[in-house]
Amino acid sequence: MRRYFTSTAAVLALLAAPALADDSALRDQAKDMFEVIPLSGADIDTIVMTRDRIDLGAMLFFDPRISSSGIFSCQSCHNVGIGGVDGLETSIGHGWQKGPRNSPTVFNAVFNIAQFWDGRAPDLAAQAKGPVQAGVEMNNTPEMVTSTLKSMDGYVTAFAAAFPGEADPITFDNFARAIESFEATLITPNARFDQWLMGADGALNEQEKRGLAAFMDQGCSSCHAGVNFGGQEYYPFGLIERPGGDVLPEGDRGRFAVTETADDDYVFRAAPLRNIAITAPYFHSGVVWDLREAVQIMGTSQLGADLNDTDVDDIVAFLGTLTGEQPEVVHPILPVRTGDTPKPDHM
Repeated sequence: MRRYFTSTAAVLALLAAPALADDSALRDQAKDMFEVIPLSGADIDTIVMTRDRIDLGAMLFFDPRISSSGIFSCQSCHNVGIGGVDGLETSIGHGWQKGPRNSPTVFNAVFNIAQFWDGRAPDLAAQAKGPVQAGVEMNNTPEMVTSTLKSMDGYVTAFAAAFPGEADPITFDNFARAIESFEATLITPNARFDQWLMGADGALNEQEKRGLAAFMDQGCSSCHAGVNFGGQEYYPFGLIERPGGDVLPEGDRGRFAVTETADDDYVFRAAPLRNIAITAPYFHSGVVWDLREAVQIMGTSQLGADLNDTDVDDIVAFLGTLTGEQPEVVHPILPVRTGDTPKPDHM
């Protein structure tokens, strides 16, 4: 389902490039804050990564018949061909309704502490169940999903192989687990930053290294660190200075809706910055399309820093080095419907 292309010659050339005097100290500082995405893939104890389960998850991810209308699939909002997002400010769902928030990328989501902007889903399996049942997204029910899947011989066979030994393998929980297994393969290793962190001095140019230094020195890495450059903690949006109402809509109070505690008012999970250069628009509101503008907003709102043009340009250049190898996913052939397969509802 997935192929990565790496030029061995290119990597060797980078490793052979002459080291710059400040690379060692800068790299040591960076290693204290960041990790590379392993080429071997995510190693999560709670996710079963068998070929049968991954292949089933891919079918479910791409199948629009999971939605009540037969139009929307996971791929609709998390397009694997454009960075794992849909490229919209907020996603379009059932009845052509606009969703309340921007769709986060599915790429590298397996490394996040929780899913959704407010962290209401503890893992990818829990996340997979949410959009299916949301009236503004797929507008379906667990019962109708399992009924649809059981009506197609291809899915009956695929679930039996993915969940061997189970008397009734086609359940809503197993549906979510299979999607989780597939999504765990959607990682983007071998970014130029990762190559540099592992010792390839020529992988970053001077401006990009200045951007990395500024990213750390200005405090960006306080929230955006770890393997995914974020996705691990929750912070108030507007920690120092609240952004405008278009960027931070009054009605969206973030994690407060999950915990109902005052301390979580307008608190959101720090956005992962992997592949940020190709996943516009930005923020949960999705109203900012320019990465340079997003960096300026974060400097003012989160750091209380009036970043100068050089710092902003350098940080943006550095963020571009976080774009990794994109997973090449082959669209699966989906099971054929039968006379028992529920017909799509009119929107």
